[in-house]
Amino acid sequence: MNPIAAPFSRRVAPALAVATAAVLALAGCSSSSGGKKSEEGTADASAGKASTPRMTIAMVTHAPSGDTFWDTIRKGAEAAAAKDNVKLIYSNDETAGDQANLVQNAIDQKVDGIAVTLAKPDALKDVVAKAEKAGIPVVGLNAGMTAWKEQGLLSFFGQDESISGQALGTKLNSTGAKHALCVVHAQGDVNLEERCAGVKKTFSGKTDVLYVNGTDMPSVKSTITAKLSQDKTIDEVVALAAPIALTAVQSVSDAGSKAKIATFDLNKELVSAIEKGTIQFAVDQQPYLQGYLSVDALWLYKNNGNYSGGGEEPVLTGPAFVDKSNVDSIAAFAAKGTR
Repeated sequence: MNPIAAPFSRRVAPALAVATAAVLALAGCSSSSGGKKSEEGTADASAGKASTPRMTIAMVTHAPSGDTFWDTIRKGAEAAAAKDNVKLIYSNDETAGDQANLVQNAIDQKVDGIAVTLAKPDALKDVVAKAEKAGIPVVGLNAGMTAWKEQGLLSFFGQDESISGQALGTKLNSTGAKHALCVVHAQGDVNLEERCAGVKKTFSGKTDVLYVNGTDMPSVKSTITAKLSQDKTIDEVVALAAPIALTAVQSVSDAGSKAKIATFDLNKELVSAIEKGTIQFAVDQQPYLQGYLSVDALWLYKNNGNYSGGGEEPVLTGPAFVDKSNVDSIAAFAAKGTR
């Protein structure tokens, strides 16, 4: 659903509706896999590029290398950058302290705006404050729904992870599942913990939490397999990312389990698995939109003084369910890497 932009009396500009940006986001550009070093966006200027002065925006995420979910966020950011005449510097590190260092690098480069994920808000709090003190506007995306306002960010683009978890738990009640295993692939990541907590809150059956090392897929596979072999009552595996879900398919087979699999987030392989029926459904938070709107919001703030969500409410990009009933309408976009 779309949030209602509340007035913000301390600021002179009203909130700008961002719905039209989703349409413009279809002009996606290609992206290579994210690396830990800062890289400028490679998208060339498009015919509809803004005539406003060139500005530089840094996007700093907690993405692990090789996760296609984050490539989708980056593609959205690059599409907005091409349209808005923005030089985009993208960098990522899954270690919170190193992510904070990347934000500091952006401050040192005197960028015009920063978009950041707050998977571990306390670790980023001080450096975000430094950016704001330096007069650099900061927006949040993907992770940090509960922390962005407290840390003084202009806007936030993402989904409420607790609500998305509760929605998944409620959906499981209609599938006949009785015992769910929620697999957390990065312990301490507030987004992931909130998802499992949400599932547990609304799912009428039993919910167990299993922690795995999401950077080591063979270990993920063996750990899930061992758990399913040990407890044959588990009839549902809830993954929190598409690569984990696809690995869980192998674990279910290896363990001789009859468990079904649901997940958060999409990639093209996950969409194919839903089409084939090896994955029940996914909760989609539209990462392309998160990247696109974050860059666009900073451009709008600099050039028109706008605050997405009025500076008071987040701009929600999910959750929405993708299953066999609607996967065909999304498959073409997933194949391009934009859903």
